[in-house]
Amino acid sequence: MSTETFYEVMRRQGISRRSFLKFCSLTAASLGLAPTMAPQIAHAMETKPRTPVIWLHGLECTCCSESFIRSAHPLAKDVVLSMLSLDYDDTLMAAAGHQAEEIIATIREKYKGNFILAVEGNPPLNEDGMFCIHGGRPFVEVLKETAADAKAIISWGACASWGCVQAAKPNPTRATPVHKVITDKPIIKVPGCPPIAEVMTAVVTYMLTFDRIPELDRQGRPKMFYGQRIHDKCYRRPHFDAGQFVEAWDDDAARKGYCLYKMGCKGPTTYNACSTVRWNGGVSFPIQSGHGCIGCSEDGFWDKGGFYERVTDIKQFGVESNADAVGGTVAGIAGAAVVAHAAVSALTKALDKNDQSKGGK
Repeated sequence: MSTETFYEVMRRQGISRRSFLKFCSLTAASLGLAPTMAPQIAHAMETKPRTPVIWLHGLECTCCSESFIRSAHPLAKDVVLSMLSLDYDDTLMAAAGHQAEEIIATIREKYKGNFILAVEGNPPLNEDGMFCIHGGRPFVEVLKETAADAKAIISWGACASWGCVQAAKPNPTRATPVHKVITDKPIIKVPGCPPIAEVMTAVVTYMLTFDRIPELDRQGRPKMFYGQRIHDKCYRRPHFDAGQFVEAWDDDAARKGYCLYKMGCKGPTTYNACSTVRWNGGVSFPIQSGHGCIGCSEDGFWDKGGFYERVTDIKQFGVESNADAVGGTVAGIAGAAVVAHAAVSALTKALDKNDQSKGGK
């Protein structure tokens, strides 16, 4: 039996053609695409069958799944029930035991080369992978076996993308990110601890709509969400430029909403969409809640200075507090240049006079 298309599922659920087209327009907007792309999205959803997805869990805390089911644009239920066929996810599915494991084998055989493998967590390699057992077998074996037949892989969260806390020093289990174990398949990294819900659903939507992976940065992350630093769009950026910083938690500067860089905020070195897409349906993000960014979408963030230590050597210009110092520096440089010019002139005259004296003799 063939898999239903997205449009067929929506019609079966009683959704009108007009509502369907409106959904396509909203989807284009959420992906940052031009309104003219809505018809292309509609055509894809009308003609392409839903893509089967196997969602595996390795060493992780399930925070990526918790984030995914809280997506608002589009709703996770629309992604799971309509846009894709989530055939296996041991956190969300009702089946268990042998019945659940048979689903993986069926999908691998029936949709070989045409299903997406989503991975949450990572495989530990020490002790032959015995630190994470999946259905009585080391998770690393299940991962390799399933990935062999997959069309592409999505690495959800910092665990699958970089290793996260379980790969932090000294890493006794040898927890290893997915891309270092699977090297012959396209891998889309969607890092974060967890990733933003709307980022997760948008990546899935893009892949299902256009039948290709989104444009990635040099680290394998979708550029549409990981192309700018949090610092670039942070509403506290003017305070950073003005040299206005929080010096202690709950000081007067904190109450005024000054920059949290001195409190360990990693916004200047973290690439993510937190300051634009935000969390909880676009309501807020950590910096807006008064806590600095911990850089959870970056490789090795657990080992880079901890939560409250600065990891960069950025020097802000300081258009307010440092204006006098900047002016003084400029004046000092100008004064030094005048002195140096006078010294060189005096030396030149002395040498000329000495040469003339020698010529006279």
